Amino acid sequence: MKIILASKSGVRKKILDKYKIDCEVIVSNVDEDEIKDSLLEEGADPLSISKNLAEIKSIRVSSKNPGRLVLGADSVISLDNKLINKPKSREEAFKILEKLNNSKHFLISSVCISKNGAMIWNHSDSSELKMKRLTEKHLREYLDKISTKTLLAYGVYQIEAKGLELFEYIKGDRDSIMGLPIKDIINYIKQNKK
Repeated sequence: MKIILASKSGVRKKILDKYKIDCEVIVSNVDEDEIKDSLLEEGADPLSISKNLAEIKSIRVSSKNPGRLVLGADSVISLDNKLINKPKSREEAFKILEKLNNSKHFLISSVCISKNGAMIWNHSDSSELKMKRLTEKHLREYLDKISTKTLLAYGVYQIEAKGLELFEYIKGDRDSIMGLPIKDIINYIKQNKK
């Protein structure tokens, strides 16, 4: 079964490839910041924001590709039930790391599968992460190891790369933290094969 991945995330595509899920990438081009701002104004929590973004991406691509299964996904960081956005600059990335420093937070990954412009399945997975207590020097040295392009595209840490060194502990599925709760997606696809 070939699916469409409505995401420009290279990491999500790699996860699907690793599990031998045949997929084609069609980027949804939704304005995530505009949607997040609107949802925050309505008082939405990080879980709702993640779910809504995954659904909007999935439905937008699905409505233009009838008969195909479209997978939309979104991941957000929740600190004290408040949304931590992706940084827009290196200095903002440093400030985010300072906020997360020595703190427990949650990474929420939501996925949505749509067909013919309507959601047919969704799932969210939450992982708990605790950052070590790190000095300003250590945080800046860590940021210096990451290209600006990567930082702005994927957020302040990548546990598949150098980000692992920042954490005291990680409780959750590694693939989910990287952007896709793949085991749940596989279960859904297996149960709904025609």
